[in-house]
Amino acid sequence: MNFLVTGGAGFIGSHVCERLLQMGHTVWAFDDLNNFYTPGQKQQNLRTLQALAKPFTFIHGDVTDREAVADLFSEARFDQVIHLAARAGVRPSLQEPALYQRVNVEGTVNLLEAARAAGIKKVVIASSSSVYGLNARVPFSEDDPIFSPISPYAASKLACEALGHVYHHIYGMDVTMLRFFTVYGPRQRPDLAIHKFAQLITAGKPIPVFGDGSTARDYTYVTDTVDGVLAATEKKFGYEIFNLGESQAINLSYLIELIEKALGKKAIIDRQPLQPGDVPRTCANIDKARKKLGYDPKVKIEEGILKFVEWFRAR
Repeated sequence: MNFLVTGGAGFIGSHVCERLLQMGHTVWAFDDLNNFYTPGQKQQNLRTLQALAKPFTFIHGDVTDREAVADLFSEARFDQVIHLAARAGVRPSLQEPALYQRVNVEGTVNLLEAARAAGIKKVVIASSSSVYGLNARVPFSEDDPIFSPISPYAASKLACEALGHVYHHIYGMDVTMLRFFTVYGPRQRPDLAIHKFAQLITAGKPIPVFGDGSTARDYTYVTDTVDGVLAATEKKFGYEIFNLGESQAINLSYLIELIEKALGKKAIIDRQPLQPGDVPRTCANIDKARKKLGYDPKVKIEEGILKFVEWFRAR
């Protein structure tokens, strides 16, 4: 099959492209290589994909450029689209809310419109656990009410879910929304906690810890997330939302202990106040994904941190 992966040069996107290529599919990656973090890391991801010597095409472009997106769909025929391109991160979205709405919401509209015009019926779109906001019910379930996002990033992803439903309801498109829960592993963005902590601990610099270390996240190893993404491409769901998490909340203090142990070096803690927009805890109920996608995460946090540190050191 022919797959378009937007954000295909990024962390999760490059892993999705790699898996698709290994499965024998033809892949186009569309990415603007923006400077949210050093573009050199994305370029390295592309070199890794190109080295596979598989049918892979990279197109440099921006999802907010409607003409560029339309041209993309006129130049190649895609069977399915996996839309991962987005401005990511809760805290950065507090500084640039308009940018997050433009890229994440307008970019998604451009993508869905181009897919509709090209007659593409199946689209998989990345959402986020952040849409749950201050949800008192743990673990988070797809049928929980989600009307209280607490960051511009979360609001943008909630809007994308609504748009996906509209394009299914009005145009009959098969749209699957995947709520990712704190994905980590090789190629992880350097601004994310595990990568950032590993860099600072290695350099002997303090790591910023917001709060008392009791905040918890459902850390999900990237290969497990990719399993879920690929499973979503294999069936028709109409319109459906799935949590893709590990279904285990890990306290920040324990995460730091694991990174210290893997690196063989103690962290210097710089204790700071809790940040606006951060939720105290995330944890996915994955019963629906298990039943309908056959999703079965395998990499526990203890193993995943060792795998990440192995990659980190090899770089």
